[in-house]
Amino acid sequence: MSPEKMVMMTNQIASFFATQPDADKASRVADHLREFWEPRMLDQLYAHVDAGGAGLSPLALEGAQKLRATA
Repeated sequence: MSPEKMVMMTNQIASFFATQPDADKASRVADHLREFWEPRMLDQLYAHVDAGGAGLSPLALEGAQKLRATA
C-alpha cells in the first residue's frame, strides 16, 4: 500500500475514535489496528512512525506507538 493511503487510513481510524466518549482514545485506535490490520500493514506503519510519522494525526501516531509498545 502506498504510504499516503496508509496515512489516510490510519488518520480515518483516529478521526472516528476522536469522536467517541472513551477516555483513552489512543488505546482504541491501537485495538482497532491490532484487530483489523494484517502484519504487513502494521510493519509498514511502524516503519513510517520510525521515519517520523509524517502526515499522521497526533492521535493516530499515539495509537500506533501504543500498539507497537504492546506488540
